[in-house]
Amino acid sequence: MRLANLHDKLTGMFVPSWRPSGFWPGSDPYSRLMPPLPDQVRDPLRGAMRDALNWLPPDWPASARVAGIIALLFLATWMLRVSLEFGLLQLRERVLRSDSPAWLDILLDRAVLRRSARIVSPLLVQLGLLSLPKPHGLATIILYTLLSAYVVLCVVRVILAYLDATLKHQTVFLRHSPRQQLSIKSYIQLAKLVVVLGGLIIMAAELTDRSPLLLLSGLGALSAVLMLVFKDTILSFTAGVQLSSNDMLRAGDWIEMPQVGADGQVVDMALHAVKVQNWDKTITTIPTWRLMSESYRNWRGMSESGARRIKRTLSLDATSVHFLQPEQIEQLERIELLRPYLQKKRQALADTNAARLQTLSPEAASLPLNLRQLTNLGCFRAYVSAYLEKHPDIRQDMTQIVNTAGTSPEGVQVQIYCFSATTNWQEYETIQGDLFDHLLSVLPEFGLRVFQQPSGHDFRTMMQGAAIPVTPTSAAPASPEASPVGASRAMQAASVSEPLAPSSQAGIDISDKR
Repeated sequence: MRLANLHDKLTGMFVPSWRPSGFWPGSDPYSRLMPPLPDQVRDPLRGAMRDALNWLPPDWPASARVAGIIALLFLATWMLRVSLEFGLLQLRERVLRSDSPAWLDILLDRAVLRRSARIVSPLLVQLGLLSLPKPHGLATIILYTLLSAYVVLCVVRVILAYLDATLKHQTVFLRHSPRQQLSIKSYIQLAKLVVVLGGLIIMAAELTDRSPLLLLSGLGALSAVLMLVFKDTILSFTAGVQLSSNDMLRAGDWIEMPQVGADGQVVDMALHAVKVQNWDKTITTIPTWRLMSESYRNWRGMSESGARRIKRTLSLDATSVHFLQPEQIEQLERIELLRPYLQKKRQALADTNAARLQTLSPEAASLPLNLRQLTNLGCFRAYVSAYLEKHPDIRQDMTQIVNTAGTSPEGVQVQIYCFSATTNWQEYETIQGDLFDHLLSVLPEFGLRVFQQPSGHDFRTMMQGAAIPVTPTSAAPASPEASPVGASRAMQAASVSEPLAPSSQAGIDISDKR
């Protein structure tokens, strides 16, 4: 009784009870699940099956003999699959060459060939089941249905292997390509997701003998739940499509996204996340949809231009800026880079001052402020401009600016704006390091001093210079310098009258990224 109930339950799982017995072609209600073979194929196979049954002991029950035939069939198809896989791999070694096209390399990928060979085994076993003398038993029906689902699984795995081979080929191409291209990893992952979902639906349709469209219509009722489950996937895919179609991000780009702590190179672009390797070798994972909803900086334009910006400021002591005396101008004219500027400027100043002297009284003409004069700061800026124009590692076709950016508590800010002729990090730092080493060393030639915060050595020097010994017997009031206020004023006077010792770092503001 229990076996009969089990038979009825299994029959209800694989053959719907509401369908009439004559619904499918033929008199057997199982013929829909196991379609009949053509006579020209069925007769030779059944003859081979009868011969195989005769090899088995005749005293075995019929079910045991059929089970033995099925086991032998599985063994034979497994051996055939191994032989076919070996033959396909040998064919691959003979066909593929170093100059083979990309599509052939993908089509003959090892994983694709191995998984393709595995489709043969379940198909041959199904063919053997159809050729049995009495193929419509319950066990045969269950085995045939499971093999049908397994065939679908094998096909899905072949498609996934093909997609993996395509992605691997593109990754290798991008690694050896001199120019970066768009990554298709997000599209491959989405295609794999669609293939897996489609395979699961078809497998469920095979196991339940339902139409895949009927199962899809049932999934439509769960659309709200599916939208919630795949919310991140949908957002990430939409963002990935926009990033790729607008060429906003590529693998290998240097991006900066402070809100997530990312500052480095994009190493991987997947469906759900983008991996950024920061300059400290840490990895930051950014959800793909955030790259569309939030702002970030992409430094690809700098790499493609072949130049890198240098934007720094020199903080100069404001008390060191003054007018140049004639002897100082003659000394600066000995500098080759500055001579054309000084000759042109002296001629222009002479013409302007000659016109002014005609309108000034002798007393007003004796005052230097009523006449135009050269300053050491202006000559220094002219020297820096000429130095940049002659520098071999500075791009001459891009913007070069040397200007006074204003004054601040840190002194007079002289800004230097130009572009190096390389984007290599190490070479870039070497170029700007050599540039500012040279500029710092020539400042004394112009009578300029770098503004810098005093160090402990500077304070000790000023205190020693401001200290005045006081005799204990003296009843006179202490000198102003001996009081705290007087000492402070003496320190200020010393700091103005004498340059600070070069014990602290120069005032260079670095406003550019590395």
